[in-house]
Amino acid sequence: MSTRTIARRAALAGVALSTALTLAACGGDDHQAGSGHDKPGAGAAAGPSASASATFDDADVMFAQMMIPHHQQAVQMSELADSRAEDPEVKRLAGQIKAAQAPEIATMTGWLTAWGRPVPSGSPSGGHHDHGMPGMMSDADMGKLAAASGREFDRQFLAMMIAHHQGAITMAEQEIANGVNADAKAMAQQIITAQQGEIDTMRKILARL
Repeated sequence: MSTRTIARRAALAGVALSTALTLAACGGDDHQAGSGHDKPGAGAAAGPSASASATFDDADVMFAQMMIPHHQQAVQMSELADSRAEDPEVKRLAGQIKAAQAPEIATMTGWLTAWGRPVPSGSPSGGHHDHGMPGMMSDADMGKLAAASGREFDRQFLAMMIAHHQGAITMAEQEIANGVNADAKAMAQQIITAQQGEIDTMRKILARL
């Protein structure tokens, strides 16, 4: 799969995600069945001393539920680099991605548990990208990456991870626009800043390979 094909699929998925999140955000403020308890402030514990982190809406829940498998796949891709990458910068970057995203997975899992919402389970690849999650690689993509090694792996890894990061940034931007949870919005901004920097680095590496 070419870099252009991956990027185009990520962009199309981003449009679907934007629509889904916009509808979710609108529904949280209306009388959508079963969503009344997701309105801003409704998730907070009783009493004036309730923590702001207990306040959440549909957009916050969707952000965590989608970003967890998204991050899990990035970690899987990064782990492949341990034994398959040739370029030292690619190996270093993969380690950096894994070190940043694994703790975020744990944090978001904790949010969903505290909010009483389902935590995603199962393979992070497969059909997830068909449900509007931008940048996700299919099982076939992951299989192709796992079968590569050396410089060919490096090129595939960088092309796929650039698209993957672009998808994460799209999701994070939607969280900032539609979410109400302070911690989730802060993580979203952190993801945008960190992953845009990594995209810039990966493009430079890819250009010299």
